[in-house]
Amino acid sequence: MPVYLKDIHEFEKLEHFESVLIVPCRFCPAASLAVRNNEPYLSFFRDHLQTAAYERYIETMKSELEKRGVKTDVFRSRLPHQFVVCMWTSRRRKKQIKQAKNYDALVVLGCEAAAQTILDSCEASSFHVVQGMRNEGIMSILPRFQFPDRITLQLNSITPLFHQKQGPDAWMRFDLEKDSANSMYSIFNARRNLQ
Repeated sequence: MPVYLKDIHEFEKLEHFESVLIVPCRFCPAASLAVRNNEPYLSFFRDHLQTAAYERYIETMKSELEKRGVKTDVFRSRLPHQFVVCMWTSRRRKKQIKQAKNYDALVVLGCEAAAQTILDSCEASSFHVVQGMRNEGIMSILPRFQFPDRITLQLNSITPLFHQKQGPDAWMRFDLEKDSANSMYSIFNARRNLQ
């Protein structure tokens, strides 16, 4: 049940940082871009367990920031057990924080759980954590194998996420675009206020 994420193209908000480390989750964002662009999720022999649509998005973000004078790099995850940020081991988190110390800001490409994982890992650090994608809901998808080496995802539906607000009968959609202005600290403070 992957989360459907919408990319936020607001690179100018990151211009005031001298350096940015992009931290991509390789599961939900990749699935979201593959579905939205109607491209394969994986092509085993051609893309080496990477989603071409997602890799293009990451490279576009990196090059746009570099054009604006921001030193940019990507925290790479090469092994399958490292692909899902919200399930990183403590060793993986420590490695990411070690690399992050060379940057002013981290842009997390993933859902709130991925962003919270990064935020929890770097509580005592001085860099900013920014969520680079917005949660639109949960995808119901049908994986399909296409000979010789492709896996595609057929989107059946997107179920919007709702969060409980003050009592069992009062529900609201948590709108990151409206409530948070792209700041992870604002997002998680707003979520705590809903509880």
